Amino acid sequence: MVVFYYLKWFFIQEKKAYLTGITLLLFVAALQLVPPRVIGIIVDLIQNQTLTGQTLALWMGLLLASGLGMYVLRYYWRIMIFGSAVKLAKQMREKLFTHFTQMSRQFYQNRRTGDLMAHATNDLSAIQQTAGAGVLTLVDSLATGLFVIGAMAILIDWKLTLIALIPMPFMALSTSLYGRMLHKRFKYAQEAFSDLNDKTQESISGIKVIKTFGQEKEDVESFRQLSKSVVDKNIAVARVDSLFDPTITFIVGVSYFLSIYFGAQMVVAEEMTLGELVSFTTYLGLLVWPMLAFGWLFNIVERGRASYERVNILLSHPQEIKNEDGSTSNPPQGDIQLALDSFTYGGTDKATLKTIQFELKRGQTLGIVGKTGAGKTTLLKLLMREEDQYTGFIGMGGKDIKKYDLHALRKSIGYVPQDHFLFSMSVKENIRFAAPDVTEELLEEAARIARVHEDITGFTNGYETVVGERGVSLSGGQKQRISIARALVTNPEVLILDDSLSAVDAKTEEDILTGLKEKRKGKTTIITAHRLSAVEHADLILVLDQGELVESGTHMELMGKSGLYYTMYMRQQLEDLVEKGGER
Repeated sequence: MVVFYYLKWFFIQEKKAYLTGITLLLFVAALQLVPPRVIGIIVDLIQNQTLTGQTLALWMGLLLASGLGMYVLRYYWRIMIFGSAVKLAKQMREKLFTHFTQMSRQFYQNRRTGDLMAHATNDLSAIQQTAGAGVLTLVDSLATGLFVIGAMAILIDWKLTLIALIPMPFMALSTSLYGRMLHKRFKYAQEAFSDLNDKTQESISGIKVIKTFGQEKEDVESFRQLSKSVVDKNIAVARVDSLFDPTITFIVGVSYFLSIYFGAQMVVAEEMTLGELVSFTTYLGLLVWPMLAFGWLFNIVERGRASYERVNILLSHPQEIKNEDGSTSNPPQGDIQLALDSFTYGGTDKATLKTIQFELKRGQTLGIVGKTGAGKTTLLKLLMREEDQYTGFIGMGGKDIKKYDLHALRKSIGYVPQDHFLFSMSVKENIRFAAPDVTEELLEEAARIARVHEDITGFTNGYETVVGERGVSLSGGQKQRISIARALVTNPEVLILDDSLSAVDAKTEEDILTGLKEKRKGKTTIITAHRLSAVEHADLILVLDQGELVESGTHMELMGKSGLYYTMYMRQQLEDLVEKGGER
């Protein structure tokens, strides 16, 4: 029952609804005592031949009234209790989703998408069941059980009641044992479902790769094995779950046997009437539900506890990047200063970046180049505060970027990542994602600067064309340019292109860079690239190698040094020459 303690905060929050629902449940439990007693009285009246039409009508009216009362009360307690449980699921779902949006990239690198989805669906459903059916079952089984036992002892015979309850301790012991087994097995079943969920999501996202390499059969077999694991683990849960009803039914049967055997002797000995024995056995029939419900209760609460613990582990993960006390909400502007001593990713000992310094004036363009793994993207993450565990200083407008509100800082930055993510909606909605109120004119201007306007107008439905999940219906170059347009519509103080021109040809690249230079005067632009032609025009170029700044300067200054930049540039020139057949 620990899960009810876990959910104490919600029960306090919704105390009015739960108290009302529980009160109505208690009235229903009390009204259930009426029919068995009326039946016993009528049996005695018939046996004594004293039943009249008027008396029968009176007792039938009482039965009808109790039935109508239970009908109305059951309707309202369901609204109160089950309605509150739906609110819990909604509240926890929103809390979990909000938590997801606050987590760093490191959080998502260590967790699978399918597993997170399982937490937000299956686990929350089990928790909702606990706050709804679990509360109902607990209160109803206890109230009905206690009221019925009280009626049997007070209205009929306390000695026969004690005899009928002899098997009950065995039921308590067995259901407690089953509950512990169920908790452990259900946890494994939920984990197996998370694995299957993750496999499904991953396979659908990577279906092109699977088909390209002809791995459909292998992927289906992998899915089949995971699906079998889910079935096996749920069958293990069902094996324990299926023990509840037979055990309880057997114990109820023993109670019936004892009640009828000793009750019949008491009727013969005239210690009770036949009608009282009928009422007693009818009351005993009402005890079947509390007993079965008690077993079902263990099922619900153990599932809910396992799921709550899984969700709580996620919610307890701290927000790694957060606003500092006294941070300003004014969007940053001005020069960018960086004096980085070192930066190391969590879980590693070797510094990813070290000893990097530069100052970029507002309105200038910065180029960052280097081999794959040199640290270009990592440096951009630090500028956007996606990582914070560095030593040194990063500032904008003369103020440490940690002194700016996170939302304000990132609102000033238009970021186009290497991995271009488009949502499953229209081209227009994708471009204006960060600026929903942007005018059609500015939206199309951004598309023109990104050199994607003509492509879009060539689509069947133009800007209203739905691109498909993750932009599956577009080419790599089109996705890149739509992502650039999406960043441009916000007119950011700083535009960051993280190797975002790799999928376009040299002519288109030149046109985009020219458009940016013309339209973004007074605004800062940062470009990382493998193709050095993308940064030739930059006011400052940083050359990184194994996380260190080895060279910096303009294109002409770096060429004059005959260092790493010169070597990379000449190699690319030679490669271009070879591709063109040796002709300049």
